[in-house]
Amino acid sequence: MSDSKAVGGPRDSKAEKRTSIPTFYRQVVAELRKVVYPTQEQLVTYFFVVMVFVIFMMALVSALDLGLGKLAFAVFTGGSDL
Repeated sequence: MSDSKAVGGPRDSKAEKRTSIPTFYRQVVAELRKVVYPTQEQLVTYFFVVMVFVIFMMALVSALDLGLGKLAFAVFTGGSDL
């Protein structure tokens, strides 16, 4: 049997102590100080990369929708109006 905490089973008799609100707040602030925020140049670059990707995906989905819609229409109406 494993001693891992991930393994389900009966709980230990000693309950883990909860963190107080001020301690939690201090820990959150300490973690936020570790965050590396992007520069304005990186932010603009990422913005354009995301916009190009989203526009490309919109065009791809639209083309597939149009093509498959015409195919379905052709199949169910006899195929004379492609």
